[in-house]
Amino acid sequence: MAVSLPAFNFHGKNVLVIGAGISGFAAAKIARQMGAAVTLSDAKAESELKGDVPTLAELKDMGVRLVFGKQSAELLADVTHVILSPAVPLRIPLVAQALEKNIPVLSEVELAYRLAKSPLCAVTGTNGKTTTTTLLGKLLATRYAKVGVGGNIGVPLSEVALEIGEGGCIAAEISSYQMEATHLFHPHVSAILNVTPDHLLRHGSMEVYQAMKERIFAEETAADFLVLNYDDSRTRAMKERAKCQVCYFSRKEELPEGAFVENERLVLKWQGKRHELCAVAELGIKGAHNVENALAAAAMAFLAGAEPEKMAPVLKEFRGVEHRIEYVGKLRDVPFYNDSKATNTDSAIKALATFPGHIILLAGGDDKMTDLTAFMELTVERVEELILIGDAAQRFKEAALKQGYPAEHIHLVGYSMEKAVELAAGLAKAPQVVLLSPACASFDMYGGFEERGRDFKRLAGMLPGFVSVATETKGNLV
Repeated sequence: MAVSLPAFNFHGKNVLVIGAGISGFAAAKIARQMGAAVTLSDAKAESELKGDVPTLAELKDMGVRLVFGKQSAELLADVTHVILSPAVPLRIPLVAQALEKNIPVLSEVELAYRLAKSPLCAVTGTNGKTTTTTLLGKLLATRYAKVGVGGNIGVPLSEVALEIGEGGCIAAEISSYQMEATHLFHPHVSAILNVTPDHLLRHGSMEVYQAMKERIFAEETAADFLVLNYDDSRTRAMKERAKCQVCYFSRKEELPEGAFVENERLVLKWQGKRHELCAVAELGIKGAHNVENALAAAAMAFLAGAEPEKMAPVLKEFRGVEHRIEYVGKLRDVPFYNDSKATNTDSAIKALATFPGHIILLAGGDDKMTDLTAFMELTVERVEELILIGDAAQRFKEAALKQGYPAEHIHLVGYSMEKAVELAAGLAKAPQVVLLSPACASFDMYGGFEERGRDFKRLAGMLPGFVSVATETKGNLV
């Protein structure tokens, strides 16, 4: 699909970038390289930033003005465009003032779309985004010589768009935060994997949260495609509001058209043609939720032009992503798994469901205040020792007790991942597994779930007798 968007340039403009995260850094650099006068502002003091100090130095060398701390309306003087990092909500006073002055306010992914010269395949949903997007990138590589993977996955989408240029394809992970300040954002293929309660403190309600997800297909036309989870009632109903072609995927039902499981094999049916991909048992990623992720990624790649017969080897070889039920190694034949990406209860439930039981669970962190009933019901069934950390520990303990979880198997370790890992190691014995699946954000203790997961892996690797995945003869991500 040709991208026909007019050329976008900041030359001679005055751009204010709000939010000094990786997306903000990227937007500031790009705008400056295009010839704009650029100011990067963050409400935090420079000393409080968790960003890369050399990157700040690079921005200074480029002539980017850096303003930290209190954000006043004076920052908007002569500004022609405002670009928001994902962490910055539209409701902050400075953004409200910009909108009152009719200054265009863009998200970094909106900037990426306007810069892109290759089509976008964009993935959103409450859970499964990173695995699906990463797999999608590998599947697209069977069709395109140039493939970029970026967005909420940790690489600014605007940088990827410029790097790929023309003649390729871009797999983009998109969060609800990133959709708040989009206007023309228009993927050729989009997918919404699922919608369950998350980020309600930011969006205020499930209705608003879902509306942000649906913006991913708002600009799509009859020439584009939307891939939806048929098994999720919220996403299934989105077809009614789509102006594009809709392709369902289902793990539970055989569909007349779409991507689904038939006789334990992944199947694609589209426009009267049927394509078998591989057996469920052959997938490199395990668990029911990963069957859904594989179906979604395969459907998207197919609709973007990939040939089914070339996708099968990728589906078999792909072993998952860091921090998502990632196998770390063993201690006395007890496997350790890093699922730090599970920042909400729905994601943690999927992790618990992956194992038959005998789980030592490390959970807790920056509490999103979502309902814990279903999570704790499954905890009672499958978790033998519950180790709780961070801000959420006490609320999680109370919720576990309410569901009948035995108090003697609940352990609170404060704000110490080291104590949590050491306690898990002391308790662990085969056939148990040790699983970090927090069901919480990480910001009470870490700069992000990646930092939390890597700390868990580091501490596990320091345990006497621990055999890491790197030294095992069969070290696979699960």
